[in-house]
Amino acid sequence: MTEQKTVKAGSSKIKLILIILVLVVAGISAGYFYLRYFKPNVTAKEAYLYIHTDASYADVYKTIREKGIVSDTASFNAAAISMNYVNRVKPGKYRLHEGMTNRRLINMLASGAQEPVQLSFHNLRLKEDFVGFVAKKIEPDSVSLLRLLDSTQFLAKYGFTPDNVYTMFIPNTYQLYWNNTPEKFFKRMNSNYTSFWNSERKQEAADMKLSPIEVTILASIVDAEALHDDEMPTIAGLYLNRLKKGMKLESDPTVIFALHDFTIRRVLNKYLSYNSPYNTYLHTGLPPGPIMMPSVNAIDAVLNYRKSDYIYMCAKEDFSGNHNFATNHADHMINAHKYQQALNERNIKK
Repeated sequence: MTEQKTVKAGSSKIKLILIILVLVVAGISAGYFYLRYFKPNVTAKEAYLYIHTDASYADVYKTIREKGIVSDTASFNAAAISMNYVNRVKPGKYRLHEGMTNRRLINMLASGAQEPVQLSFHNLRLKEDFVGFVAKKIEPDSVSLLRLLDSTQFLAKYGFTPDNVYTMFIPNTYQLYWNNTPEKFFKRMNSNYTSFWNSERKQEAADMKLSPIEVTILASIVDAEALHDDEMPTIAGLYLNRLKKGMKLESDPTVIFALHDFTIRRVLNKYLSYNSPYNTYLHTGLPPGPIMMPSVNAIDAVLNYRKSDYIYMCAKEDFSGNHNFATNHADHMINAHKYQQALNERNIKK
């Protein structure tokens, strides 16, 4: 009996030791599992993680290490490997939150759940200004964007030329993904352009015997001339009168654009002979492209222009930003003299 009790006692001890070992191993495994997947790991050092197109897992891991995006890079790497993220890398701009776990971060990255970019633009003067601004918001650089906007072959598919393609970009606020290609970005902008030029606006343009592109080019001149939106329809009507009469538009902002000297405050006679298709003192009709990105208000002002007999205008001598309008050259010269005298009094020579 004594021997049997001894054997049973020994067996019980062994079972207890085994149970303890199992619990210890289980505890270690649970702790390791927690550290790998569920322990808060993302730091507050970066608001976003940018993953470039064609980036490998090694590229992503390098960025995470160098920017201190996680506290424990070893646990992130182990989780990424076990969750097969190394083969599921997707480009994009990903919003980071302090305290995110490896599991949550990796699921977000692997699913491509990136945060859309808010892109708002208006009144940008040149294509170069525009692509430089956009390149700060999305992945493609300004060179690749401008190359597309200067490609005659590419633009022809959409009915534009390098000169007039800038008319396609309608000022607005857009949501799009950071990792757009230049082609996808262009397609998105063209889709909005098509929506903007609905049947009503197209008909209004057709009634004026102008295309949407021509309306936008004229709107760019109107917008450059008008400091106050309420004058836009009158200015648009004036220029349409000149176009109908076969007169040169003689718009000072077109000369400034041709010279690419946007510091000019006074358009002198010597500037008027500058040889450029954008100089409307030399050439009759509209220039080949817009001289700035016109506002929607300016486009609609052209489409809903105010009818009048005005064919001349000159900035008011009070520098209010308003204009004196005239139906004949004699009255216009009186207005012009008052403005030139006001410039002289303020010593504005250029």
